[in-house]
Amino acid sequence: MSRYPFSKAKPGLATLGGILLFLLATSSSFLFASDARADFRVCNGTQTLVGVAIGYRAKDGWMTEGWWQVPANTCATLIEGELQSRYYYLYAEDAARGGRWTGDVNMCVAENEFKITGVQDCFARGFQRMGFKEYDTGRQGSWMVQLSDPSGTQESQN
Repeated sequence: MSRYPFSKAKPGLATLGGILLFLLATSSSFLFASDARADFRVCNGTQTLVGVAIGYRAKDGWMTEGWWQVPANTCATLIEGELQSRYYYLYAEDAARGGRWTGDVNMCVAENEFKITGVQDCFARGFQRMGFKEYDTGRQGSWMVQLSDPSGTQESQN
């Protein structure tokens, strides 16, 4: 018996086997690459339901969207896919206790589900104005914000 078990294989089969092995190896990397998603996610580390709104710069100007209902100890994807902006803005409210996660950047929100273009004249346009916290993603493709107790503590990580 030979020390090299494949040495007696026909040349065409060895080449075909190598090609198949190469294709299997490269295709599996594509299959597993789809598991790594690029999104903007918010995780609710509190014991109560949290309502979340997001603001960002789009082609049409500043946009705010809400409300995502994020149950206790779960996460929600606010923006699916690769992030297009460097800065994103977040506002959240604790539905049960009235706590808020806020910041210094004023943007428009509505009482019910909304998608609002522009951040000026919120009251004149029939909206409310809230302070959003700025997150500098550094142009990373994905970002995650962790909302946690005690009231108003925010941590971000990517």
